[in-house]
Amino acid sequence: MRPRRLEPIMTAITQSIRRSAPAPWAEPLMTARLVLADGTVITGRGLGAVGSAVGEVCFNTAMTGYQEILTDPSYAGQIITFTFPHIGNVGTNPEDTETSNLAMRSGVRGCVLRADITSPSNYRAVEHLDAWLKARGIIAICGVDTRALTARIRAQGMPNAVIAHEPSGVFDIEKLKAEARAWPGLVGLDLVPEVTTGQSYTWDEMRWVWGKGYPRQLNPEFHVVAVDYGLKRNILRSLASAGCRVTVVPATTTAEEILERKPDGVFLSNGPGDPAATGKYAVPEIQRLIDSGLPLFGICLGHQLLGLAVGARTVKMHQGHHGANHPVKDFTTGKVEITSMNHGFAVDRDTLPTDVEETHISLFDGSNCGLRLKGRPVFSVQYHPEASPGPQDSHYLFIRFVNMMRERKGLPPLKER
Repeated sequence: MRPRRLEPIMTAITQSIRRSAPAPWAEPLMTARLVLADGTVITGRGLGAVGSAVGEVCFNTAMTGYQEILTDPSYAGQIITFTFPHIGNVGTNPEDTETSNLAMRSGVRGCVLRADITSPSNYRAVEHLDAWLKARGIIAICGVDTRALTARIRAQGMPNAVIAHEPSGVFDIEKLKAEARAWPGLVGLDLVPEVTTGQSYTWDEMRWVWGKGYPRQLNPEFHVVAVDYGLKRNILRSLASAGCRVTVVPATTTAEEILERKPDGVFLSNGPGDPAATGKYAVPEIQRLIDSGLPLFGICLGHQLLGLAVGARTVKMHQGHHGANHPVKDFTTGKVEITSMNHGFAVDRDTLPTDVEETHISLFDGSNCGLRLKGRPVFSVQYHPEASPGPQDSHYLFIRFVNMMRERKGLPPLKER
């Protein structure tokens, strides 16, 4: 028999268990919706910010680097579906932010996750991803079959959609459907004003070193002006690591204003939106920079704008390229490199003029991934050689850019790899 003095304790424990136990077969409240423009409604559990946002749904296949992806300004106007299920398991930290202009948001409209965000387990973690998303105003939905959504995008293209998070679980679905249908999409949309810097600044921080953080470039050999269409920090770090002092200028800076700074070279950055829309003001200035004879290097949107500046066209892609495992062939070396990519538009390789050489192609679909002007120190790539996240196969391109500046000064070239 149980001693009488234990009965009140056991009764209290039993009552406590009954009060805290969930109802049998209880279903969690679905507090988020992803509503596609065709009327498809996907339910899930809400995370991050409360509210709604409209954007284009894409998918990213990277297994690491979710924080860098969510702070990449090239994703402005998009809702990112992560194909890897374990997102948030290493938390977030202040070092892995790619938005170069911290006064501006990255422009990411939302993200779609397979599993719940678990508690962070990493020595660098400072904040839970859910809290980090809230602070940045990014809406998330979890519990979604991301494999099915990815298959749909591959078959039908990237849809416009509204992502919504409401703790009560009550939504006006018809209103959300109408909002998704009404959004015009990324074609014709210039998103650069949302993410570019408002004023010029200098940069000397180099790539991250384990256990040391980000060292400073104290003895730069060259001065590069970087035009900010939505710059990632690791591009700036890569330029600094290659021996450059970098001055960042807003997207609307004229060629004359850039040349007044007397740079050794000019860099055209990554960024979001339709290159044809941004090109209305960017292309004439890029053409003047080409005529200046200075070494010119472009990445991502910078590559597309350079393509437009030399007479090619850009096209909207069916599903885009988003991930850290994309094979690219470099025709200048004959080598294949695994690259990090993030773009929904591409330079139409069939429209490249005869004085432009195609230097890189995607081995996934044969689309253009690089070009250079014959006889001029001008080149660009569609993918992200700075990675972050992703492989480091393509870091040599920053040395290639530096070698163009060295040649102009009569200095011997550095080894690229």
